[in-house]
Amino acid sequence: MSAEPNPSVLGRAAALLRAVAAEGEQAVTTSDLARRTGLARPTAHRLLVALAEEGFLDRDAGTGRWLLGPELFLMGSLAAERYDIGDAARPVLRELARETGESAFLSARRGDETVCLAGEEGSFPLRSHVLYPGIRFPLGVASAGLVILAHLPDRDIEDYLARTDLSTDWGSAHARPELSQRITATRESGWCVNPGLLVEGSWGMAAAVFDQRDEPRWALSLTGVESRFRADRRDELGSLLLRCAHRLSRELRLRPTGPHTLHPAPS
Repeated sequence: MSAEPNPSVLGRAAALLRAVAAEGEQAVTTSDLARRTGLARPTAHRLLVALAEEGFLDRDAGTGRWLLGPELFLMGSLAAERYDIGDAARPVLRELARETGESAFLSARRGDETVCLAGEEGSFPLRSHVLYPGIRFPLGVASAGLVILAHLPDRDIEDYLARTDLSTDWGSAHARPELSQRITATRESGWCVNPGLLVEGSWGMAAAVFDQRDEPRWALSLTGVESRFRADRRDELGSLLLRCAHRLSRELRLRPTGPHTLHPAPS
C-alpha cells in the first residue's frame, strides 16, 4: 500500500527509514521501498544511497537490500534515555498477558500515527498477528490509535478528521461517521474495541496511558481471535486494561522531570 509522498526531502528520507524499520531484521529492496513510500524508484534509490553514506542505512553487498544502519543505533541509544518507558511497561504487559491469555502490547503516539514498541505473548494458542513491535498505523485505525485519538481534545480530533480520510486506504468502516461513533463509544467506556476491522476475526482492545501533562501518549492493548472477545468478556478485559493503564500512567507521572523528560513532541 503506497503512502502519500512527502514533498520535502527530509520527509521522503524519513518515510524510507520508517519503511525499512517496519521490516525489522528483514532486508528490503529498493523497489519495495519505493512502492511503500509512493516515491519514484530513482528518487528512492538516490535517497537510500545518501542515507547509507551517513550511516543511517546498511546495504547488503550480495542482495542489494537495505537494513537500518549503525548511526541509528547510536542515536537510538541516546534517545532511549528520554523516551523509553519499557522498564515501567514490561511488568504491566506481562500481567495483562498472564491474566487474560491474550497478547499484550505497548504503542506510542508519533504525530498522526501510533508505533508499537513492545509486546508480550499470552498463553492462548490462537493469536492475532496484526500487531507487532515496529508496525505503525494512523490514529483511529488500530485499537491503540483509536483510544489515543478519542482522548485528545475536541479541537485536535476535529482537525485530524478534517484533513484525514482513512477510508481511502482502510475501507468504509474507517469513514468519518463510523470513526466518530467509535470515538464517542470509547469516550463513554474509557477503553476501545476494534472488532476485526483490520483483519476479519482479529480483535483488539486498548486503554490510553497518559504523561505528566495528562496527554495520551501511549496505549496498552490486547489482541486475539474473535471468540476471545465475546460481549460477556469485554467488560472484564476493558476494566483490566483501564486499571493497568492507570497504574502505568501514575508511575510515569512520578518520574522526575528534567533533561530526560517523558514528553515526546506529538509530531
